[in-house]
Amino acid sequence: MKIKSYRLCLLLLILTTSVFSQYKVSGSITSENKKALNKVEIYDNTGGLLTQTNAEGKYSFTTAKKEINLLFYVDNFQLQEKKITLQEGENKLNVVLHSFTEELTEIVIQSQKKKVFELARLKDVEQTAIYAGKKTEVVLVNQATANLASNNARQIYSQVVGLNIFENDDAGLQLNIGGRGLDPNRTSNFNTRQNGYDISADVLGYPESYYSPPAEAIDEIQIVRGAASLQYGTQFGGLVNFVLKKPNPNKTLEIVTRNTVGSNALFTNFTSVSGTKNKWSYLGYYNYKRGDGFRPNSEFESKNAFFHVGYEFSSETKIEAELTYLNYLAQQAGGLTDAMFYENPYQSNRARNWFEIDWLLYNVKFSHRFSENTNFTFNFFGLDAKRKALGFRTNRVSQEDSGEERDLITGDFKNFGFEARVLSTYNLFGKKATFLLGGKFYKANNTSIQGPGTNGSDANFSSALSQYPNYTNQSNYKNPNLNMAVFGENIFYLNDQLSITPGFRLEYIKTESDGFYKNINLDGAGNVIFSETITSKDDNTRSFVLLGLGTSYKPNTSLEIYGNVSQNYRSVTFSDLNIVNPSFQIADDLGDEKGFTADLGARGNIHRLLSYDVGVFGLFYNRRIGLVQKDLPDGRVIQERRNVGDARILGVESLLDFNLQKLFDFSADYSLNYFVNASFITSKYTRSEIPGVKNNRVEFVPDLNLKTGVRFGYDNFSSSIQYTYLSEQFTDASNSKEPSLSGVNGMIPSYDILDISASYKYKIFKLEAGANNVLNTHYFTRRATGYPGPGIIPSAPRTYYVTLEIKF
Repeated sequence: MKIKSYRLCLLLLILTTSVFSQYKVSGSITSENKKALNKVEIYDNTGGLLTQTNAEGKYSFTTAKKEINLLFYVDNFQLQEKKITLQEGENKLNVVLHSFTEELTEIVIQSQKKKVFELARLKDVEQTAIYAGKKTEVVLVNQATANLASNNARQIYSQVVGLNIFENDDAGLQLNIGGRGLDPNRTSNFNTRQNGYDISADVLGYPESYYSPPAEAIDEIQIVRGAASLQYGTQFGGLVNFVLKKPNPNKTLEIVTRNTVGSNALFTNFTSVSGTKNKWSYLGYYNYKRGDGFRPNSEFESKNAFFHVGYEFSSETKIEAELTYLNYLAQQAGGLTDAMFYENPYQSNRARNWFEIDWLLYNVKFSHRFSENTNFTFNFFGLDAKRKALGFRTNRVSQEDSGEERDLITGDFKNFGFEARVLSTYNLFGKKATFLLGGKFYKANNTSIQGPGTNGSDANFSSALSQYPNYTNQSNYKNPNLNMAVFGENIFYLNDQLSITPGFRLEYIKTESDGFYKNINLDGAGNVIFSETITSKDDNTRSFVLLGLGTSYKPNTSLEIYGNVSQNYRSVTFSDLNIVNPSFQIADDLGDEKGFTADLGARGNIHRLLSYDVGVFGLFYNRRIGLVQKDLPDGRVIQERRNVGDARILGVESLLDFNLQKLFDFSADYSLNYFVNASFITSKYTRSEIPGVKNNRVEFVPDLNLKTGVRFGYDNFSSSIQYTYLSEQFTDASNSKEPSLSGVNGMIPSYDILDISASYKYKIFKLEAGANNVLNTHYFTRRATGYPGPGIIPSAPRTYYVTLEIKF
């Protein structure tokens, strides 16, 4: 019986191999002066990126197609397209690319790039990742006509559907994006990565991203919605991965410098150097920002440095190392009550509040290609960082600063980890299949200390505990975390059009908290009438499996129907448990959140006239954490942060981008696009033990989220006009309509914003200019419960900017 089974397997293997014929293509790519070109991307006109050349300009790939239309692209060279018919065995194809000349306009160059980049969306498989059947979006930052110097998220993410953005500074010091009812605060509901590795403070214990790379350094931003939970972590939001620009593969030295001046004494400089020499490649940049801010008491200074070096042992093996450093100091103008906002939205009665970040990231990546079908990557990454917040932050927002000691909160984040992935394509019953298997180890050792700061007005983050031993808000905690995970996905192609992708993630999480807080009561004269130290040592260990399933149907090159469902999980953070906040209390039984997300949609590109992605989604949230009003026995009403209940969020999301230049057959020197990005969402709490919450709307969910605009270009001139509208939204589960005296809870009214940007390129120079919030709308997007408030945090009025770029 065993021999017969062996013969049967051998017969199936032979049949599989014969049915699934492969053609091999190889060759070299050079410039017109016969110089080998490195990192030339080779695309299948209908199937995505096939391969790229090595340092010697050589490439090879295999395909099952007998006829194939190839595209060859690399920066600073003209796109070339070749259609070939393949023969059995090896097919040789050498290609010569021609560099751009001054006769080619910026618009023509951009249109050639855009043709490639539309093909470079997240495909079913990219290196060691699987995206088949998932809701994916790619922001092409290097093509955006936007205020990149200040990281204007409203413009940069204009074509990402359903994003809700906190806009509380005019310099883009932090990125605050959410969506589908997820709190945008410091993008904490996404797994945030840079070039594939984690960059948040603590992925599970404190997943807030105080650092995000400058937009001027980013090539593209990859966003994968909730189904990313299987490969990248458990978060409900999914993945945000900042892919930085690569070293110039065909120059030993390239220098780019950008200087920007703008409203409120804004000045920024971004300077990068990059190049490739033999097997070595490098890229480094420095980004400096300073300004006064659009409110009193809101000056800032930021310094960000980055260095990347890579060594290519061969076309199959490469090692890369990266180091990122960020330091910024910002004065915080504090929050406002509703009455203060409507009296003067840009006032400030806090002159002694400061915030400082010190962020050091490091990463080493090893990549190896075992064969044309099997890739392996290994990332070792780590973080050594600090955050410090200092200020007078009573929840009585309208109260004048007493000039006494300030509240000081310091956090130290030290973590490291590694992630290994192997991806292989194989044949199964005559059809291609792809599996991914990976593992992650992550260890963090964080501390959080709260106590009295100095009574001065400067940014002195020294502890003043010896001077104020009876300060009421005192705590000191150590929070070590350990996380291990194994994950896998497999694409099964049932035929040439239909695939299904099941997946799993096995998680082990151990979060600990060891420390104390002090409970001190004072009388009206400031004398201690009660004092106790409450110690705690908690160990919360859990393990579980997340499952998911995706499917994709591609009947032709203009249409893909995709769908997926994946489980999600979010751990309680140590800031939920350890920080004393005057604006709310923490429930004693606060616990983790669970649920799942589902997407169903259609996307594609119709003859390059219309690019579209239209779909529906469901987010089902169990034990959602939020704020509710709680009545105390003494008659007071406070805010309490707790597991509110189960929530259901349903919506329709759509992005339509019309290429009017092709539609009306304009000259190639013109570009004209019109896009509409709209989401319509309904939400409610379906279950809650708290009176008055069931059937309420979920926080941070505007019914309508609309972004629309026109992009126009001629010759070397490009411009964009964008209109943004968000309907009203609640900030607490109680759906408070009347604002509180502190401004912490209440509604965020609807608002609409108009932005204009333009650029002009001449040889090595590029001039950019624009105006944000052209109509000077007075609005806000955030009611902060802590820093930078508490209270309403106004958004910026009309601002202007001008940027000069020199590239040589």
